[in-house]
Formats: sequence, C-alpha cells, structure tokens
Amino acid sequence: MKTTLTLERFYVLPCCLLLLNLCNEIIAYKARLIDDAMLRTLFIIGLVLFGSSLVALAIAPGVVWAVHALRRTSRSRAGSLGEAAFLVGLGALIFWIYYRNYLLGTQSILPPAWRNGSH
Repeated sequence: MKTTLTLERFYVLPCCLLLLNLCNEIIAYKARLIDDAMLRTLFIIGLVLFGSSLVALAIAPGVVWAVHALRRTSRSRAGSLGEAAFLVGLGALIFWIYYRNYLLGTQSILPPAWRNGSH
C-alpha cells in the first residue's frame, strides 16, 4: 500500500500535472486565433477547466490503472521490470513532448490539422 501511495504522489501526479501544463500550452496556442479579448478569455477558462477535469478524472486514473495492471502481471512473470519499463517510458514520452514543445514550438506537438494558420 505504501508503494502505491508513493508512486501516485511522487510520479503519476507530477506526470499528470506536466500533461495538464501541455494542455494549457495548446489552449493558449489555439486561443491566439480569437481576436476578441473577452471571448478569448472565456475560451481559455473553459478549456482549462475541461482539460484539468479530463486529466484528473480520466488520464490520472488511467495511468494508475495501467501501473497496477503492469504490477500484477510483471510480478508474476519477471518481478517489477514491466512496471519500471512503463514508468521510464512514460517519463521519456513526457520529456520528449516537452522538448519538442519548448524548442520547436507548440505547433510541433500538434497534428497538422490542428495547427494555427498564419493569423
């Protein structure tokens, strides 16, 4: 039980907060398309509330569920190697997305259809 709480507090929660920050970066990037300041502010507030709810209610429990599932199967097969590989992979994925976001810009982490045109 202590390992689960430690894992959730010190690894899964920070990873989810980093993902929430990336959602906020995307929202701010897309909000540049809106010229009206009041509408842009409402858009940002609404989508930040939606994004934080999505991370808190879907992504964080999904990551915790995946870690628990990997813990059950990996312990019966090869110790905690599967869990460790998942956690390292999750950290590497978030690092890679942040790297692209801050060095190449938010448009580099978005699909081409979601990118802002020349506005």
